[in-house]
Amino acid sequence: MTVPLIDPFQRAISYLRVSVTDRCDFRCVYCMAENMTFLPKKELLTLEELDRMCSTFVRMGVEKLRITGGEPLVRRDIMTFFRSMKRHLDSGELKELTLTTNGSQLERFAGELYDCGVRRINVSLDTIDEAKFAEITRWGRLPQVMRGLDAAQEAGLRIKINAVALKGFNEDELFTLAEWCASRDMDMTWIEVMPMGDLGNEDRLTQYWSLDDLRAQLATRYTLTDLAERTGGPARYLRLEETGQKIGLITPMTHNFCESCNRVRLTCTGQLYMCLGQEDMADLRAPLRASEGDALLEQSIRDAIALKPKGHDFDYSRQEVDGQMSRHMSHTGG
Repeated sequence: MTVPLIDPFQRAISYLRVSVTDRCDFRCVYCMAENMTFLPKKELLTLEELDRMCSTFVRMGVEKLRITGGEPLVRRDIMTFFRSMKRHLDSGELKELTLTTNGSQLERFAGELYDCGVRRINVSLDTIDEAKFAEITRWGRLPQVMRGLDAAQEAGLRIKINAVALKGFNEDELFTLAEWCASRDMDMTWIEVMPMGDLGNEDRLTQYWSLDDLRAQLATRYTLTDLAERTGGPARYLRLEETGQKIGLITPMTHNFCESCNRVRLTCTGQLYMCLGQEDMADLRAPLRASEGDALLEQSIRDAIALKPKGHDFDYSRQEVDGQMSRHMSHTGG
């Protein structure tokens, strides 16, 4: 049996997030520049290489695979990859295959995703106001996303809405979004904006809305019960007793969650980032392509995990942005 992946702080690495493309049909302001320069297609891992890479991680103990982008569903023939990954679900080696999406392509692919073994998806949606949605996504179309959500629920997919907390933008929708999600039986997670990409420090500080403040606002209308539940991710959960729904809070800025980190991130070019908030990475594309066997790739993965840091350095204290990442969120995989 392959020895499991254990990092220097005795955390088992069981969760791999894989960006299959840096491209997207939206241009969300906290994720991408408006006029992005995308990678040449020749630099991307092929679907066959992604299969081999992910299969190697599964063999080495990864039990949860989340497909991200960019927008993963805009990659040509991406469903062949999902169909291929289903064999690991069928064998029991992989416990969950899921994805994070902007929802734009769900109307086309929801049924096929379910057939491939996907049961839960995360949909990034920061507002349900059509004008504000067009503003935050630059290119987005809210009715198209809403049709995608309908299709996903009809297909049997469980949906969690991910919203980035943006000061002065969606503060006024806190209760509206909560009640809308409750009415559709969808869970919801709020995420603090992270200092990634080419926006200046002033822009990030202006956008930053602490989830401590968000939680305090929720408490003015609802009875909040903290939940012990963990899903293997960074979210901490609470229940709104009046609606019965679960709300997640991801707080990279106000409450560092690194002590239980069990994941690494693979980019569409084969770079492995051991921490979202650090620049250190390992190139896995070279060992993947250097040999038809996987021994070199496996050793490269182990060498990378041995370098996983204890945590990130994100910090907005003292009205400065410390630990800022130069790469866009779309590059690493959202």
